[in-house]
Amino acid sequence: MRLYVELTGSSTAVDEAPADEPLVDALAALSRSLVGVTVRTLGALDVDLTMSQYQILVLLASRGPVRVVDLATTLHVHPSTVTRACDRLARRGLVARRTGESDRRVSWLSLTVAGRDLVGEVVRRRSAEIRRLVAVTGVAPDVELVGSLEALVTAAGEPDERQWRQGWEQCVGALS
Repeated sequence: MRLYVELTGSSTAVDEAPADEPLVDALAALSRSLVGVTVRTLGALDVDLTMSQYQILVLLASRGPVRVVDLATTLHVHPSTVTRACDRLARRGLVARRTGESDRRVSWLSLTVAGRDLVGEVVRRRSAEIRRLVAVTGVAPDVELVGSLEALVTAAGEPDERQWRQGWEQCVGALS
């Protein structure tokens, strides 16, 4: 019987390993790897962005103009945190802010053309690196595996690639 240690805050529990442990471990490792691909992609572009700032750009790319409060809710942070991050992004010319027409207390955020282009370049380069990794490993496209990964994306509340690209196309259209 294999035992595992689960760290939950300050206490340690020893129990029998759950049946899904190998899958969870593999997905956690894959997640770290893919974050690393994104970080390396940003580094190769010589862009001084935190992952949190990049996440804001990606959300704005897929969801179009968003109120500060709604973006904060999506990110599970306080609106002032989003405001500070977007102030930095606005100074870099990546995000634009406008006040609401009917309520001037409301701020709307959207990508600038430079922000849209940056997200597009990161997505293109990251996809090319993932494609390279798939080719190197020789992992064959498997309908069941793809379906399982898509189900995990949906369970996480994220749009699938088709939905994300539709949001992206709407963002591109709004800036043109």
